[in-house]
Order: sequence, then structure tokens, then C-alpha cells
Amino acid sequence: MADLAGRTALVTGGSRGIGRGICIRLATDGADVAINYANNLDAANEVAEEVRALGRRAEVYQADVADRGAVDAMCEQAIADFGQIDILVSNAGLGSAYVNRPSIVAATSEQYQTLLGANLWGPIHVVQALVPQMRNLDRGDVVMISSVATDSMGPGFGLYALSKAAMEAMAFTLAKEERDNDIRVNIVAPGLVDTDMGKALLVSLTGSDDVDMRDRDASSPFGYVCTPADIAATVAHLVSEDGRYITNQKIRVNGGGF
Repeated sequence: MADLAGRTALVTGGSRGIGRGICIRLATDGADVAINYANNLDAANEVAEEVRALGRRAEVYQADVADRGAVDAMCEQAIADFGQIDILVSNAGLGSAYVNRPSIVAATSEQYQTLLGANLWGPIHVVQALVPQMRNLDRGDVVMISSVATDSMGPGFGLYALSKAAMEAMAFTLAKEERDNDIRVNIVAPGLVDTDMGKALLVSLTGSDDVDMRDRDASSPFGYVCTPADIAATVAHLVSEDGRYITNQKIRVNGGGF
């Protein structure tokens, strides 16, 4: 396990799924955690209790990352509470199934704006709110959670891939701009993950509500569907001392592709 003692991470979308897994892993490795959630306070509090049970500090903050004012207020309060935020994991986002996977031509402006708000503007908002104070620290880390959808650009995934690809462009540029400030910026791109969002995607693709992730194990790389812990382990490595020389990279966590 990495030694993250003395460091504080803010994880957006930290109440469930991949975000929850990241919060728990970073706390296991010694970090205090600021947990952002959009709607589910109970789930966020459950994650906070798990973090505290590991001997680390945890606080929860409600904010829709698409709302710049809400993000600014959240980050200001988190900095006040913890003194500094030196790890940002921008995980909050919406999947293609959230807008029913329309084609590029058929999608409405509202559907475009919904995914761009969560998947592009959200990351921009938290970066602009937190990176300036990272410049005064010994080290800062920004990890963006993207998707292998930006590689395939498949039909029905256009809006989602577009929003994530734009976020990746922002992150790659940020990595170059902030390297002299001792800030590392990297991207983690999962494939299918055993989460509510992953299940929603399968429901959308199959048209059946009766979806069991375990039915996908045998056809998945290594015989199982990727878990949040697998994504969290990669994030933990990037922000650890072992990852000190890694920046401006995109790491695909999808079992080698499909």
C-alpha cells in the first residue's frame, strides 16, 4: 500500500461506484478524504464512516459539479476544513445511458448540455477551484476519470465520448501547464465496471432490466468484470510516491481491450 499520510484528497462523485472505491482506497493508504456527492447524502455518509473507521478524517460536501457556484463553495469549504487539498480525483460524471444514447444527429441541445455539464464543465470547475492552491504545495495530483469510449467512438456513445474526449484534451494541456508547479495530471480510463452506471449501460444496450454482471464474467478479460477497486488501485499508484514521475498519461484499465 502507498503511504499517503498527511495528504488530503477531494473525490467528486465519491458516494458510490468508482468514486466510493477511490475514497476507501486512498483512506486505506493514509489520506484524509473530502467526499463530494450530488444527491445521495446517506450513501456519502456511509462512505465517510468507512473512511473514519480506517482512522482517517472524512467530510462530505454536496455539489452538482456542473454548477460553478456550488463547486466554488464546496472547494472553499473543503480547503477551510482540511487546510489544503493536494489530490483531486475528478470522478463525477454521467454515462451515455443517462440520455438514452441518442445519435449525434438526433441528440437534442439539452442532451448535449447535460453530458457536457457533468463530464466537461464539472472537471473544469474543480480544476479551476483547486489547482491554484496546489501550486503552493510540495506536490499536487489531479486524476481525471475518463473512459475507453474515447478510443472506440462507437455509435450511440457519441455524446458521452465527445464530453470525455474534450475533458481529456483539457487534462493533457493542464499537465503541461502545471508541471513546473510540481503538479501531476493523469487520466484513468475504465472499460465496463461493476457499478450502477455499468449496469445501466448494459440495460440500455440489451433492452432488458434483468441484467446480472456475473453473466458477463466469463466473457470478460481474466474471467471477471472490472471492479471499482481495480480503478482505485490505479489512482492510488498515480498519486503515490511510486507515481511521482508520471504525468500527462492516460492509463486504460479495461483488461487489455475488447
